[in-house]
Amino acid sequence: MPRKDFTQIAFDVAQQATSEVVKPEESAKAIAGRKGGLKGGKARVTALSPDQRFKIAKKAASARWHGKT
Repeated sequence: MPRKDFTQIAFDVAQQATSEVVKPEESAKAIAGRKGGLKGGKARVTALSPDQRFKIAKKAASARWHGKT
């Protein structure tokens, strides 16, 4: 979480002092993006053959341990 600047801290203090704490709602774009991320990996696994998954995993391991290839 990024640090708050002076104006954000002052706004939070004013809200707490007046008991009007407003919780920010998540945007529809953020919610939609998260749903795509949750099902993307599963969809990719079912679409790839075992040989394709093996080649991708081998390339990833090589990049991790021996640098980019």
